[in-house]
Amino acid sequence: MRKKKKTETQYLEGAVITDMAADGLALARVEDKVYFIEGAVPGDVVNARVLRDKKRYAMAQMTELITPSPQRIDAVCEHFDYCGGCKWQNLSYATQLEYKGKQVYDALTRLGKLDLSEQVRVYGSTQQYEFRNKLEFTFSPSRWLTPEELADESILKPQPGVGFHLPGRFDKVLHVDTCHLMDDKMNLIRNHVHQLGLEHGLTRYNVREHHGFLRTLTIRNTSLGEWMVLLMVGEDQPEALKLVLDSLASTFPWINSLLYVINTKKNDTLYDQEVLVWKGSDVIVEALEDLRFEISAKSFFQTNSKQALELYKITRDFAGLTGKELVYDLYTGTGSIAQFVAAKAKKVIGVEYVEAAVVDARKNAEKNGISNCEFFAGDMKDLLNDEFLAKHGRPDLIITDPPRAGMHADVVEMLCRIGAPRIVYVSCNPATQARDLDLMRAHYRLVKYQPVDMFPQTAHVENVALLEKI
Repeated sequence: MRKKKKTETQYLEGAVITDMAADGLALARVEDKVYFIEGAVPGDVVNARVLRDKKRYAMAQMTELITPSPQRIDAVCEHFDYCGGCKWQNLSYATQLEYKGKQVYDALTRLGKLDLSEQVRVYGSTQQYEFRNKLEFTFSPSRWLTPEELADESILKPQPGVGFHLPGRFDKVLHVDTCHLMDDKMNLIRNHVHQLGLEHGLTRYNVREHHGFLRTLTIRNTSLGEWMVLLMVGEDQPEALKLVLDSLASTFPWINSLLYVINTKKNDTLYDQEVLVWKGSDVIVEALEDLRFEISAKSFFQTNSKQALELYKITRDFAGLTGKELVYDLYTGTGSIAQFVAAKAKKVIGVEYVEAAVVDARKNAEKNGISNCEFFAGDMKDLLNDEFLAKHGRPDLIITDPPRAGMHADVVEMLCRIGAPRIVYVSCNPATQARDLDLMRAHYRLVKYQPVDMFPQTAHVENVALLEKI
């Protein structure tokens, strides 16, 4: 295998892919330099074009597959080559789990500096497709065209579309005919609105010029078979709005919650917008064992309901509750973990930054008949202090489920000061989890961990770790 230059662009010829990187890119080593190559899988031999060349590493894109890996499979999705959502579709699921497990193991041993005897097998998902319960699509007056479409003179340009943003491109939308991540009813709904727009000449929102009617479409469902559809429009056009929403209501009578938002500001964020009901309820209901959770348009809920149940079971098992413990659930969100473990605890205190999430948590706890949960809103690093501890008691167990950035250093320091006998750390980013565990090494030891695959066809993996006070 050798490198060569053509004009000013570097190319790799015959690169042998030996591993997968933490972000899901394939990895090859050439002359003591690491190349991260998009589109390849371990075992492939490829040619690639270098996109960014740094001193110790380079980013590249596969241009030719010379010898396919035995681990390579055909992608299910017709949009695979361009959509950035499911980049591991060309890798067998068993191999996906292997590399996800390696990702967690490498993070804990290299970043967390932990001495682990073996790599733990990832708890896989029974569904590799149609597992998501929420997807958001963006309308565009001028969708992104593939190189083949650009070369086809019979295709009119520009073309309206609805789909996903291309990776790193806020203004480029890949039109999607079929997405396999959610129940196919989702495709029926999205394509129906797209066709209505074409037939009736409904404008689509231009993110650069900030005008247009159809803006975004968010679709959610639950394991109980309930569906929520939220149409966001960029202009107040009552007749056009009535046309679309009435058509959705009559064509898909099984939609339980049909909502809309008139958003005239320059970004698509929903938190500061008024969500209005066109038909049905303003919530849909999800079930976890015998618990029920109402999900509103602004609610956060794990996007893989079936696997969330397994994640919570592992968390509860790691907690080892006897019914006598005071539990703190940090970054509680809408309180799903707190309520899931409440039956086996004396009391659970949930702490969350987002006030609206805490309102949902309190409401759901009341509906579930749970009286031993309390929820508080505030910045974790400010709220979790000595005064809070004096008022609510020192916990016997802490469950923490922070965002991808992990815990703030002040929160890590406070947890070490609190000194709860056990901590269950649920993480959606093994790298930041490992960083936090390293900061806690003088106070806590890792007893066991369990990776969980919430997002098949991607490099993402969750990890549950049990820590005990030294």
